[in-house]
Amino acid sequence: MHRLATHKPTSVPEITTSMPSTSRRAVSILGAGSWGTALAMLLARNGVSVRLWDRDTAHIAALNTARTNERYLPGITLPDGISPLADLQDALAHTDFVLVVVPSSGFRETLEKIAALENVPGNLVWASKGLEPGTRKFLHQVVEEAMPGQTNFAALSGPSFALEVARGLPTAVTIASPDPVYAQTVADLFHSATFRAYTSTDLIGVELGGSVKNVLAIAAGISDGLGYGANARAALITRGLAEIMRLGTKLGGQRETFMGLAGVGDLVLTCTDDLSRNRRLGLALGRGKTLAEAVEEIGQAIEGLETARELHALAISRQVDMPITAQVKAVLYDGEQPAAAVQALLTREAKPEQL
Repeated sequence: MHRLATHKPTSVPEITTSMPSTSRRAVSILGAGSWGTALAMLLARNGVSVRLWDRDTAHIAALNTARTNERYLPGITLPDGISPLADLQDALAHTDFVLVVVPSSGFRETLEKIAALENVPGNLVWASKGLEPGTRKFLHQVVEEAMPGQTNFAALSGPSFALEVARGLPTAVTIASPDPVYAQTVADLFHSATFRAYTSTDLIGVELGGSVKNVLAIAAGISDGLGYGANARAALITRGLAEIMRLGTKLGGQRETFMGLAGVGDLVLTCTDDLSRNRRLGLALGRGKTLAEAVEEIGQAIEGLETARELHALAISRQVDMPITAQVKAVLYDGEQPAAAVQALLTREAKPEQL
């Protein structure tokens, strides 16, 4: 299985500085992949009591034994304060916040498990990204359906690789909620000397930015895998941002959101660094590997795979022109060759540049 450690920078020392919270709170994190584990480490360093749950009981047992996530973040010790648990009810008992960090394909199922409990926790946050496969719904819409009556909810998004957060390297993200007071409460929970959390009320804009950037990162990876160079990558990022803004404003998102951390910030990071699984997928396809070979090599969830299909359908239904997204979908699902997809973008009719 592919490990993120392959890409681990060796010249940057780990930063351990933190800003402990004034009162010890409990957070239950659902999903012990690389991102869920990294956020667990961040919160534990902030003085938070963390219960880390995953449906893979063998994985939880390994976390307890080794006190490292050898599968996804090898070599980084879990701080004190993290309790890996295999029983969901135990993980959610007497907790202050629930943080869902599972792939979008399992998001609804996870919420339904929470809702089925006798005492449903009142404060919900998710760091999952993408649209729900099959429905094209935003994750906050899934929350409204799966947990009706849930009032305190927020999304965490922005340019943030799990490995760098786990190592305590400087990071900035956005916490989005329709309730600005709740957004600030969640931001205070995560904020530390090396992790800056901004707030927003534009939940649609923040969620969309975190979804579309994965599809565009596949496009950037394909271009680089074909050897098309930095000029082509810059063009894809810029015109990709235009696609995000066109669809986002049509859906009610705010233009300024797409120029911030959850928009252009996350887009640039994901399109340009090989820690991005979506970019690595594109690189592999551009270099001639099959989709199955690329997915097996990466060995983790690649959100852009499902999102490309859902996003393309959403754009068509809303009559929004998203040519880069369309070509990524064609490569992944319609048998289009990567070089032909890029050529199709280059030979589009010349017209005035518009965002």
